[in-house]
Amino acid sequence: MNLTLIIFVTIGLTFDFLNGFHDSANVVATAIASRAISPKIALTIAAISNLIGPFLFGVAVATTIGSEVLDQEAVTIPVAMSALISAIVWNVLTWWLGIPSSSSHALIGGFIGAAIMGYGTSVIRMEGMNKVLFGLFLSPVIGLSVGWLIMKITMEIGKNISPRINSFFRYSQWFTTILLGLSHGTNDAQKTMGILTLGLVAFGVIPSFHVPFWVIAACALSIGLGSALGGWRLIRTMGGKFFRIRPIHAFSSQIASTAVILSSALLGSPVSTTQVISSTILGAGTAERIQKVRWGVAGQIVMAWIFTIPATGALGALFYLLLNRIL
Repeated sequence: MNLTLIIFVTIGLTFDFLNGFHDSANVVATAIASRAISPKIALTIAAISNLIGPFLFGVAVATTIGSEVLDQEAVTIPVAMSALISAIVWNVLTWWLGIPSSSSHALIGGFIGAAIMGYGTSVIRMEGMNKVLFGLFLSPVIGLSVGWLIMKITMEIGKNISPRINSFFRYSQWFTTILLGLSHGTNDAQKTMGILTLGLVAFGVIPSFHVPFWVIAACALSIGLGSALGGWRLIRTMGGKFFRIRPIHAFSSQIASTAVILSSALLGSPVSTTQVISSTILGAGTAERIQKVRWGVAGQIVMAWIFTIPATGALGALFYLLLNRIL
């Protein structure tokens, strides 16, 4: 087998592993913060759910990423590899700083930067790019709104029920955490599937874009393993720095996040699970009392979101210049 192909696949699966490691905080932070599930069990649930998710709901997101964003002439190994490396660098940096940035934004930013550096802006297919950007940038607004709405509905239903309803909110998180893990694995693993399949087409391993089963399985295993190990720096931020999360907040935000992420995955529109889950947590807190939320922390995360695509776009362009000479 071509050594370059082996390196490319290894880099792709490394990104997928770091995606799971980086984003496991998204799935389990509220369950841990509300003391519904112990950290080790929560991460185990997240790992298994992330492993199973990619097998259940198709590959619409992978198809969008891999075949609808760039013209065929720009579908090259240096472009794909540059996108992956720039996203890996950004994920490691933001994990170290404890900032819940978007792996999706990082990958798309690197992808765009490398393609433009190599082939100019004309290779960007706006129909596919609009689908990607629509999902990435509108999903936080939708997440905030849905989180607020579900929290309001939950509070209204529970206001005349005894405090023992907290036991329901606590135990139900076993179910909602599984659902959230399945939706996260479905959405995020597909992004790597799309890039890897794009590379396989460029190498001539497969004649046209269709995601092989072994790519699905390898990506599912990588993101599941990364989730099992968990990014504790980010779990602390997501689970405790916005506001004091109680079982009702965790339950509401998990239901809202699952609805938004899974709907987007089925429509083939990639979203940032970090953005969606952060925004549903903020929505749940705002629904109870707007002063409850530490907006300074939320502002820091928003700044990370704003800078991710430009930063990884620049990294993608830089790595393209290096890799194009080597490859």
